[in-house]
Amino acid sequence: MSSLPAASADRRRDPEPEPAAVSDNAFQDYLLQGVSRTFALTIPQLPPALARTVGNAYLLCRIVDTIEDEPDLDTARKRRFCERFTGVVAGAVAPEDFAAELHPLLSERTLPAERELIAETPLVMRINRGFNPARREAIEICVRIMAEGMAEFQEKRSAHGLERLVNLDRYCYYVAGVVGEMLTRLFCDYSPAIARHRDELMELSVSFGQGLQMTNILKDVWDDRERDVCWLPREVFDASGFDLAQLQPGRYQPGFGAGLGRLIGVAHGHLKDALAYTLLIPPEETGIRNFCLWALGMAVLTLRKINRHRDFRSGREVKISRRSVKATILATRLTVRHDRMLRSLFYLAGHGLPRGSATPVAGRGRAGAGAHRG
Repeated sequence: MSSLPAASADRRRDPEPEPAAVSDNAFQDYLLQGVSRTFALTIPQLPPALARTVGNAYLLCRIVDTIEDEPDLDTARKRRFCERFTGVVAGAVAPEDFAAELHPLLSERTLPAERELIAETPLVMRINRGFNPARREAIEICVRIMAEGMAEFQEKRSAHGLERLVNLDRYCYYVAGVVGEMLTRLFCDYSPAIARHRDELMELSVSFGQGLQMTNILKDVWDDRERDVCWLPREVFDASGFDLAQLQPGRYQPGFGAGLGRLIGVAHGHLKDALAYTLLIPPEETGIRNFCLWALGMAVLTLRKINRHRDFRSGREVKISRRSVKATILATRLTVRHDRMLRSLFYLAGHGLPRGSATPVAGRGRAGAGAHRG
């Protein structure tokens, strides 16, 4: 857990959970372990009350992901269930009704942990109802925008990629940028010291989310291809002389590598924004900083592997090792309070990556002051 000072006049204290809520929180932790080993590792670094909120928010977002990924649902039913789930989080639809309707439709290709998560939607929402209004609103805004955006892009999905880089920016906003905005709202609600930088953090949060999402899209390009999905922008690869319609594992072409290099540079630029975001968090908030730094460090190392092996044929080939994860955790724990050392670590980790600027991202500059309405 976070090694925050015990006496901080600037931090908002959260009440301890009621005894009856302890078992719910433990089961939420169990669900989180099942659907994401990465977030199950990083979320406990947050201060306990904030960790409960962020863990709950992640599970709700994962429900939207499960709807998006279920292969036996057509686009019309995916949109319908996204709308129904938005109603659940807003309090307009009973979570029991939603779970009872969706769970029987999930195929064996949906992971057992995700099917269990859908079945336990009522429990996840019961925990959500215990948060203060500001936190519930932050989560509701995120889920609504994410669900609307995912439904939109499910109707546009193609095995031949998105048309332009701006379409990729928009997709990344819906699936990750809104999460960055939500986390910023939660961090600001937790700490008045963080809230002093709200506008700057909101500006950078979308870019942070895009950097992480672009890294995942590049890593998972072949896994997506097996599902007849491609989120790469055709205009980038057309410019390097490669047609995404010809994308096949094991048939590497220099034009594909050139396009990949440009996107690696763009993602690297967004991760620079992610570092700037993290350094705006007060140094004494070591738990929140580590939560951000671990995700950032693992993304940079993944980009480095992709860059060195642009002819990779499977996400497994560019997945960073457990040793690298442990090294990231150790290095950031030792330097978490020292901005200059963190900048040096970022430079060393990203050495050799293409240099690129973060592209303008959807949502940037529009959602900083209040509830973004999409």
